[in-house]
Amino acid sequence: MTTTPSETRESEHPVLSRRERTRAATIEEIKETALRLMHEQGTTDLRFSDIAREMGMTAPALYRYFADRDELLTALIADAYDDLAVAVEEARSQVPVEDPTGRWHAVSQAYRAWASREPQQFALIFGMPVPGYVAPDAGPTTEACRRAIGALKALFFEAMAQGVLGRPLIREVGESFATALQEDHDAKHADEPVIEPETFQSMLQCWASLHGFTSLEAYGHLQFLPEEARDTLFEANVRLTAITAGLPLPADPSKQE
Repeated sequence: MTTTPSETRESEHPVLSRRERTRAATIEEIKETALRLMHEQGTTDLRFSDIAREMGMTAPALYRYFADRDELLTALIADAYDDLAVAVEEARSQVPVEDPTGRWHAVSQAYRAWASREPQQFALIFGMPVPGYVAPDAGPTTEACRRAIGALKALFFEAMAQGVLGRPLIREVGESFATALQEDHDAKHADEPVIEPETFQSMLQCWASLHGFTSLEAYGHLQFLPEEARDTLFEANVRLTAITAGLPLPADPSKQE
């Protein structure tokens, strides 16, 4: 029996009932309200009573949609990581795979732009821990985090596969780091290529440098510099991390016509 295109679409995207659509819309409104309150109150600590009041609901009514505050926070954190993953994956896909350094630059720009565009989500996943909240060990936040960071790891896998990834500038690796890397690979990433400890260390240094700059900027610590100067500093930082990580030497934007 042949399946028609319309039947395929229906099986992939089943039609929701009116009640299901209303519930989904209310869940989205709860999450949007929570993010807005985080921005207005300057904190990631949520109270159901505040959300309910903003939505014209009673606090007990929110428990029909989320078991407690932690379940809501888990959903918000997973959403944030997914949004970040989409942003960096889309940016990475716009640059040819043969240009890993260009992809690193695109991913870096996307990461920085996302943090600027979504300050509440950035603060939620990378800011101060929310008092009393503990993320599930193997829940949606863990999977979403792995996806978000996966684009960076993929850059190194691609460069390794093409034979264009050189040795990093810093090659000394502590024994405890190497052991932890091997144990993590065996337990969680056995299906992935093995990365030399010095290369994995440089990959983490790339992310730490990118995140450090982005955090300083997001929390206003670079505001003493005009925007153009911050852009120039950021470009230099991206080039520096690419060079020290062993990625192919990037072109100097200041020398391009």
